[in-house]
Amino acid sequence: MKTFINLDSKESAFFARETEYVKSRTYDAKTPDLKGLALIPQATDLPVGISEITYRRYAEAGEAKVIANYAKDFPRVDVFGEEDTVKVFDIGDSYGYNIKEIRESARTGKRLEQRRALAARNAIETKLNELTLVSNKATGTYGMLDFPGLTEATLPADGTGSSKAWANKDVDKIIRDINILLGSVIDPTKGVEVPDTLLLPLPVYSALQSRRLGDTSTSLIKYITDNIPMLKKIDWLNELKSIGAGKTGRVMVGKFDEMHCENQIVNQFEQGDVQLEGMEYKIPCMASTAGVIVYYPGAFAYADGIC
Repeated sequence: MKTFINLDSKESAFFARETEYVKSRTYDAKTPDLKGLALIPQATDLPVGISEITYRRYAEAGEAKVIANYAKDFPRVDVFGEEDTVKVFDIGDSYGYNIKEIRESARTGKRLEQRRALAARNAIETKLNELTLVSNKATGTYGMLDFPGLTEATLPADGTGSSKAWANKDVDKIIRDINILLGSVIDPTKGVEVPDTLLLPLPVYSALQSRRLGDTSTSLIKYITDNIPMLKKIDWLNELKSIGAGKTGRVMVGKFDEMHCENQIVNQFEQGDVQLEGMEYKIPCMASTAGVIVYYPGAFAYADGIC
């Protein structure tokens, strides 16, 4: 049988003020740099309380032609779509304070420690970041890095020892590999889709930063940027290190804007009402997400084996 101990009126008033303070401070505090949440635009048209999201992916067919005067045979174009539905899932955790901590804080006039609340927020946002980048079989949500239908490119295994790894390839072969990836998007879409972002596993990104071009002071990252002007951004994601086939590293190119992909976070981090459980007051926390939706999978390409 559980024993419940309530605070007296003075202690309860103190605790009510303190929980409001802790909650507001938690929203104001800085959180870790979660690159997936920063990379993928968040959908802004999702109503609170929905349980699923239905979306359509479109492909255009047909083309315009030169026509003669009084022509009647105008060429027909059309749009073909596929419909899919994803479910919204809740993410939750909690933090709390026991009776002794609350009474001690009230007696001394000290504020309750807020790090537990910040830890709860960080844990939920870390999970949101994970679901943003990697598909989850248990929930059926899709992640950006392994979303179904992305174009898979195959890079030549012509590095040292017949390797695909960029550590075993010279500069020219690395540039060629990147152009193969870009061409895997540009060629099939006839230039309609032009990737502007290159994403690398952290070890590969670090190696390209520290590796110099011959006897010069120019890093390979700068050389790539200077020689492939369509790339506006080169960045790293730690999750790319082992997501490829055989737990190898994956490289990805794409156009990461709201027209091409969106993160379906329905509810951001929020804190519920205080709940008394035995000798502890708990504050439940939650968020809701349906993962990532890529509206134009053909705008993205990836290749495995670069590390």
